[in-house]
Amino acid sequence: MARISGGRAFVAVIFAFVLMTSGVLIPTPMYGAYQEKFGFTVATSTVIYAVYSLGVLIALLVFGRWSDTLGRRPILLAGLTIALISHALYFSAESTSMLLVARVLSGMSTGVFVGAATASVIELATPTWRERAPLVTTIISIIGPCLGPLVTAILMDALPWDLHLTFVVYGALTAAAIVLVIFIPETVMRRPGVRPQFQRPTVPAAARKAFAVASVACFAGFAITGLMAAVSPQFVAQAIDNPSHVVQVLVVVLIFASSVIGQVAFQGFPTQPAIVVGCVLLTVGSLLLVLALATDSFVLMLLASAVTGVGHGAAFSKGLASVLEKVGRDVRAGVTSAFFIVAYLSLSVPVIAEGIAARRWGITPASIVFTSAGAVLAGGALIYLLIEQRRVLTPSIPRP
Repeated sequence: MARISGGRAFVAVIFAFVLMTSGVLIPTPMYGAYQEKFGFTVATSTVIYAVYSLGVLIALLVFGRWSDTLGRRPILLAGLTIALISHALYFSAESTSMLLVARVLSGMSTGVFVGAATASVIELATPTWRERAPLVTTIISIIGPCLGPLVTAILMDALPWDLHLTFVVYGALTAAAIVLVIFIPETVMRRPGVRPQFQRPTVPAAARKAFAVASVACFAGFAITGLMAAVSPQFVAQAIDNPSHVVQVLVVVLIFASSVIGQVAFQGFPTQPAIVVGCVLLTVGSLLLVLALATDSFVLMLLASAVTGVGHGAAFSKGLASVLEKVGRDVRAGVTSAFFIVAYLSLSVPVIAEGIAARRWGITPASIVFTSAGAVLAGGALIYLLIEQRRVLTPSIPRP
């Protein structure tokens, strides 16, 4: 097979990128079936969901910058290979521990892959797409999690072998992606004697105030998103009699789809006003979700996920932009790593804490408490931003 180049190479990397990011939530519709098969609790299912972030964080910190020295293609292939192993473990899982290992490896595959893939999409973009390539990578990182649970749910509803077929399909697609990536051009010239470096998170003093505010909004947005992704299928099952797997994952799909809409819609907005709007929507969406959980209202769950998703997209993309505006090019990678560490911690720590609390209080009261805490965080970030904007806009009156 000849080397592929130009637009075909660009499309090949996008295909692999979408495939990898969709792996984030592949097992979401399966948690109920896994609970029945292995006999674990809702708290355990939240841990299985959350350990994905642990794998991502380890890989980001260790391998985040390796593609700059070893080349993009070897790191892309490493990420895809780890993903293929995780699919094989999911397929053959006969215990909770095997699910945990598969989930951690799935996270590691994403952490290894995503940095090199982001750079590759930008570097392989055709002239027509060059200016839009950064937006393409952002959209892929959010739209992938929409596709994963939706594809799984469709397969589970339409065909037998519900805990295995998805991983056969994804395994075959991942193998195809490996073949394609083997034949894309390398965009990094490997320099002799240069060794891979660890990705060290850094936040310079000039950006710390902006980082703190953006991190609070980011933490609230991802925490609420993580909570909804981890437990919303169970709440949908409580609100509707015998829902299909597709219906059970609609809340998850909608929140990530709305996040894409938020990122695209606010792309041309000034940074600070967009973050303010994002925090408003996160606060309102969280309160709507509290009401939905308290009343078992599926319609309110969908409305809450849509509002929260748009707020998440605006707060996340513009929050990161507000931080990067205040730092030089030479430290942007470290600052971005620090921001993503906050994001992935917020996807995992609150979900695990909610699972632990659910053992004592029950899943609904625990979810209401933690969602309310997310609303408080988003509201606190909003108040701080409004105070800061007022301080900046109010002219100082010189003393006589």
